Amino acid sequence: MNAVAGWSLAAIAAFLTGVLEGQWIRLVRKWEVRQVEKSYGLSTHVEKKSGTPTMGGVVFPIVFSLCLVAFGNLSWEAVPGLLGLPLGAFAVGFTDDWLKFSKRSSEGLKSLEKLTLQILVALPWSAYVLLVNRAELFPGISLGLIPAIALLSFFSVGMMNAVNVTDGLDGLAAGASGLSFAGLALLSLAGSGVFGIVPLVGAGICAGFLWHNAHPARVFMGDCGSHFLGGLLVSLCVSGGGLMLLVPFGFLFGVEIASVAIQIVAIRGFGKKVFRMSPLHHHFELLGWHETQVVTRFWLIHAAGMIATGFFLKKAIEAWG
Repeated sequence: MNAVAGWSLAAIAAFLTGVLEGQWIRLVRKWEVRQVEKSYGLSTHVEKKSGTPTMGGVVFPIVFSLCLVAFGNLSWEAVPGLLGLPLGAFAVGFTDDWLKFSKRSSEGLKSLEKLTLQILVALPWSAYVLLVNRAELFPGISLGLIPAIALLSFFSVGMMNAVNVTDGLDGLAAGASGLSFAGLALLSLAGSGVFGIVPLVGAGICAGFLWHNAHPARVFMGDCGSHFLGGLLVSLCVSGGGLMLLVPFGFLFGVEIASVAIQIVAIRGFGKKVFRMSPLHHHFELLGWHETQVVTRFWLIHAAGMIATGFFLKKAIEAWG
């Protein structure tokens, strides 16, 4: 697929997402599928964001499948490796969202239940891509099968949660994901086939969703959306060159999940906070940054991080080779 056709596909995906999201917003308002903010979150979010329609990520796999069936050239052999993780992750997120909706609560699955389901999705997918697709996590570096499956499963679960915790401000996770997919598309457009198509569809979905999710958001993606995007990012990186691609293309998500881990260790281990609140975007809100300032600046940081870490990664691979 050439560049013009590829970006046209991204535009089609964006258009379909925007149209279907508009229809979904009408439905969830009718069904009263609304966001319930956590009581321990920012007070301004509890006041302003509670009641906003959620589970907008339901549209993502629909648009994704329509675009790939209509315009893609996926072979049946490629489907489990490329789509198994994002669709499985979507199912976990949807379960969590549905429980929140049915209970009219901010709490869905318990933490251990959610982690267990994520592992049950990540483990068989990791085994499949390593055993059947013969994917290499780090080109030129051989790992034992069991350590490789464990490592890939760890990063798969980690990225699902990383995108999920990043999805705390209007447009933040969708915009950052769109930048990651666009970057992966640019990386692969020199070639052809599956890898060039899928990130373009992902970028288009994020752009179409942003039409409704930009501040002030008319809909949130929910756990089903964030899990889908996290799973897709891991799947694309592993399919397109190895787990190391998560360093640049998952840059912001890694920073956000790291801020949560640092805060937990600091509080439980030393009884002190490193940040005013985690994830990191809430810290800057409490410093006085407006929500749109945080989102725009974090997008810029993500883009700069992708370029910088990508450059150093390239140099490291060249030196290693």
